Amino acid sequence: MQDTLSPAVRVRELRKLYSVHEREAGALAAVKSLARRQTREVTAVGGLSFDVAPGEIIGFLGSNGAGKTTTLKMLSGLLYPTSGEIGVLGHTPSRRERAFLRRITLVMGNRNQLGWDIPALDSFELNRVIYRIPPDQYKRTLDELIELLDLDALIRKPVRNLSLGERMKCEVAAALLHQPQVLFLDEPTIGLDVTMQRRIRAFIAEYNRRHGATVLLTSHYMADMAALCKRVVVIHHGQLLFDGDLAALVGRFSPHKTVIIELADDGVDLRGYGEIVAREEGRATLRVPKGETAAVTARLLADLPISDLTVEDPPIEEVIEQVFAQEAAESTGATAAV
Repeated sequence: MQDTLSPAVRVRELRKLYSVHEREAGALAAVKSLARRQTREVTAVGGLSFDVAPGEIIGFLGSNGAGKTTTLKMLSGLLYPTSGEIGVLGHTPSRRERAFLRRITLVMGNRNQLGWDIPALDSFELNRVIYRIPPDQYKRTLDELIELLDLDALIRKPVRNLSLGERMKCEVAAALLHQPQVLFLDEPTIGLDVTMQRRIRAFIAEYNRRHGATVLLTSHYMADMAALCKRVVVIHHGQLLFDGDLAALVGRFSPHKTVIIELADDGVDLRGYGEIVAREEGRATLRVPKGETAAVTARLLADLPISDLTVEDPPIEEVIEQVFAQEAAESTGATAAV
């Protein structure tokens, strides 16, 4: 049994390397490659370490190709690590023990597990058999998921007749019928409209509250992170870049504050107060260095006919872009120095 004081997920010096075949274009190169294949080693994950506490919701961030999905696949037992140690609920994922698989789930927003031409309810029944869920428990869990995800009108329709958002809700329900204790969610809201994204986020939060589930979430929608995750783990080129509070990420990587002002006179000159990010009728958004925020806001209020002023941290999307841009610049500089 898993010690409640131990991490639900434990990762130490995790590495995943791939050997990739390469050749030049053309028929001659193709013939040569039959006799002598050229390969190079690619590092997908390079020495990653972090812990996730039981019941914690962690945001797992990184640019495309950073190693997020590869890490989740290793944590769920789909890939075998090249080196390092992984523990999930006291199990070694690569062994794929039945007791382990019954306690975790992996949901990928761009992958389907439901039968295309049959109702979702039939796929649910198949999962019940696969996971050997007792009928009474299955009915209770299904009723709960139908209520939380508002599935009553959907589960008897062929999956091909559902919209993307409706199908994603059914996919999530199918993955949770066995009441897993650890959820690996890889872009669960990808491609969904804003309303459906909000519903999926609300469901994840409620499932976590009701069942104390541990959640590791990747998403390109920063609204998902802001709504669900107090802590984020940021990786770049398979290595840990940041691990801490979402607010601390903003504080560390963004040297600016966003100042939003409502103007009684739309014709005033804002040059000299900060970088003008946006301006529309009666409203302007400025980017101001953190250390100058107090002085700039005092000047604005003293100099201009302002009806309202708000100081905010920059949008999370902007901070993440700065993180990756900074890391890319440092990587380029290091390569040039070599």
